Amino acid sequence: MKLRLASAIALALASAAVARAETTPVPGTPPHPTAPVAQTAIIHAGKLLAVPGEAVASNATIVTEGGKVRSVHSGFQDAAALGLPADTPVIDLSGKFVLPGFMDMHVHLSSGGAARSPMTRLREGPEYYAVNAYANGYRTLMAGFTTVRDLGSPGDSLFGLRDAIRDGIVAGPKIIAAGEGISPTNGHADAHGLRRDLMEAQIRPGVCNGADDCRRAVRDAIKYGANVIKVHVTGGVLDESDAGTGQQFTDEELKAIVDAGHAMGRKVTTHAHGKAGIDAAIRAGYDSIEHAMWADEESLKLMKQHGTWLVPTVWPITWVGDTPEKVRQGPFKDLAPNSLAKLYQLGDQPKKMVRMAIKLGVPIALGTDNGIAPHGTNAYEMLEYVEAGMTPMQALKTGTVNAALAGGVPDRGKIAPGLAADIVALDADPLQDIRAVLGVDFVMRDGIVFKSGGKATGIIQ
Repeated sequence: MKLRLASAIALALASAAVARAETTPVPGTPPHPTAPVAQTAIIHAGKLLAVPGEAVASNATIVTEGGKVRSVHSGFQDAAALGLPADTPVIDLSGKFVLPGFMDMHVHLSSGGAARSPMTRLREGPEYYAVNAYANGYRTLMAGFTTVRDLGSPGDSLFGLRDAIRDGIVAGPKIIAAGEGISPTNGHADAHGLRRDLMEAQIRPGVCNGADDCRRAVRDAIKYGANVIKVHVTGGVLDESDAGTGQQFTDEELKAIVDAGHAMGRKVTTHAHGKAGIDAAIRAGYDSIEHAMWADEESLKLMKQHGTWLVPTVWPITWVGDTPEKVRQGPFKDLAPNSLAKLYQLGDQPKKMVRMAIKLGVPIALGTDNGIAPHGTNAYEMLEYVEAGMTPMQALKTGTVNAALAGGVPDRGKIAPGLAADIVALDADPLQDIRAVLGVDFVMRDGIVFKSGGKATGIIQ
């Protein structure tokens, strides 16, 4: 399987190289990357929000070295003042607003476009999804998101891409990967809507029933590469089941899953729509709740009490449509009848829920569920939060410092000595207008510049 995956990526990259010589690249498609090296660099930042939630500094200098932030200084310092070689490159962001690279705690890189079609899932193997995830990851990186948490992609394809990005083979964001997730039989991540022999032929390694079997599924997921455990506690909207969006794992199964994940050092998060499933997961000790569509005031207060992170995924609701009329005119108008019925029922409830969560002070980390909405549109989630009642600073925190805490990756989310040199720059001040996050002009991940002046860099053109 790994050899087939490697061959598929190599073939895709070779084909891209030929295409560059013969045609004009399609906007938004990833070019063939080199294996760039993180070099020592001096960054001059006109405005620097090194730690979202704290004060903005004017005219600051950041030194990066070996993929990490070496130091941060007041004023525009030159190489001599910093004790660096005279030929140390200087990156001029003196006219920009500079802050940590953004982070999205809920994406599906393998999904989107043709990959959403049920026929594609029957026809194509993991190689296809790896290449699709590569293209989607590249778009996400160009939007300023230097870390993502993928909570549902075929494991063999996604884990290989994660490692290829880590090793500098292809360009993309750092990936925290869950694989396909843990689901009960006929749950959200199990097969639906096909004839029996086709459903039985699909390999679903995360499907489990009973506490002991669910412990086994968690341990297997970690053995084969999962960085985080994703659990489908309730039914979902987009699966074709008519079982609804209520709790589907038992309380005993939920506790076995979270204990097994924590025992092996993994964060455990859950897809949860219905209130009963949300509350059960919070009581069981889950680290975060994804979506929480039907959480009420009691549920949200319980999250706050337990310190459970909420990852609301509001932006796709706007993209798909929050009324039946908008859905019927939108990209999901041809969903299966069972899914459409659940989507119509959902309406604008997620927006009402997040407004209540903000008012109650529930800890929120940014997540988009992109793969539903287009990849590269991740920053729109911050706009949703501001519209729901956050200040721009609070919205920026959800995609930086909060996301780092929720994702268990304390080496990023701030610009500070010893942390990853994940840095983005905007053309305008997002504290004055949050829409500025849609204009990412510069992207550095692990000390490597992937975008500068609005153009991709560090790659063969």
